Amino acid sequence: MDLKLAVLIDGDNIPSAYVKEMMEEIAKYGNPTIKRIYGDWTKPNLSRWKNLLLENAITPIQQYGYTTGKNATDSAMIIDAMDILYSEKVNGFCLVSSDSDFTRLATRLREAGMKVFGIGEKKTPDPFIVACDKFIYIEILKNQSQESETEVTESKSAPKNEVDKVTPKVIRLIASSISDLADDDGWAFLGEVGNLIQKKQPNFDARNYGFQKLTPLIKSIPDFEIEQRENTKGQLKLIYVRKKEKQKSNTAKSKTRGRK
Repeated sequence: MDLKLAVLIDGDNIPSAYVKEMMEEIAKYGNPTIKRIYGDWTKPNLSRWKNLLLENAITPIQQYGYTTGKNATDSAMIIDAMDILYSEKVNGFCLVSSDSDFTRLATRLREAGMKVFGIGEKKTPDPFIVACDKFIYIEILKNQSQESETEVTESKSAPKNEVDKVTPKVIRLIASSISDLADDDGWAFLGEVGNLIQKKQPNFDARNYGFQKLTPLIKSIPDFEIEQRENTKGQLKLIYVRKKEKQKSNTAKSKTRGRK
């Protein structure tokens, strides 16, 4: 069953350039039945959002900054989120912000049984990321967008290649998740591996490393091997993965040397 999602956007904290791609991404996880964006719409820095709101049916919520140095937008979003939670109209939330102030909100929503997705920039602090079920970096959506002239001007100083490297830490995360689920022969179902990795590290996404899916990412790492198996319940083949056994070849070499 499709999740009914409440999408709450921190307009002061998220660039407007990729709202279309962002909404398309959100639609992969559920039906965004409530879509609201918060900010002080009297300020010129939010003017770029206005046409995009009409195109994507997002409701703007006016929030004046009553005190210098205090973010009134955060408070408005949190109050609305709790009102929506108790209305029982949705079973999931998408919090769009790079602000760690929403960490407690994400935690509280999950405690209430809500599925919580986060979207923000790579500068987002870890506490907010791990408080979500899944966290998507907005940078990976930029590669799919067609920038307008104004957006090109805005992003001239941004680095073109924002793909992360597959580090030993990432390889250890995948390897440990395979080990947790492996059968006696070391094989684990890739779908379950992906779900476990997501639980361990909510911001894990194959697109962060330049791959559209987890399968090609794992294929690119020499430490793992993949096997396709017939699916008796459907046409799509089942994909299994395991760590390559390096010890066997090393043991064989040492035995050969011992005989000499």
